[in-house]
Amino acid sequence: MGKIRWTEKASSHLQTIHEYIARDSKTYATRFIRSLIKATTKLKTMPRVGRIVPELESYGFREVIYQNYRIIYRVTSNEDVEILAVFHAARNFKKAFYEEWELK
Repeated sequence: MGKIRWTEKASSHLQTIHEYIARDSKTYATRFIRSLIKATTKLKTMPRVGRIVPELESYGFREVIYQNYRIIYRVTSNEDVEILAVFHAARNFKKAFYEEWELK
C-alpha cells in the first residue's frame, strides 16, 4: 500500500478553501475539507485510478474529482501519491496551475 503526501501548495489550497467556506459555516468548512481529504484515501491502494489531467497530459499528472474540486496528483516511482493542488473547477485551471508551479 502506497502513501499519500500533500505538498505545501496543496495544503495551502485546503486552508484557503476552508477559510472561504468558513465565512458561512466553520462547521461545514471543516466537514467539507475532511470529506475532500477522505476522497483521496483510495489512492493508497489504487494510485492510478484518476484520469490523466487533459491540460497537463505531457506531465502525466492525474486527478480525482470531489464535488466541484479537482485534486491534482502524481504517482511516484514507488507508487506513492503526491497531491500537488486542489482547484475549483470554475477556475482557469491551466493558467493557475502553470503559474503556481512555474511550468512552461
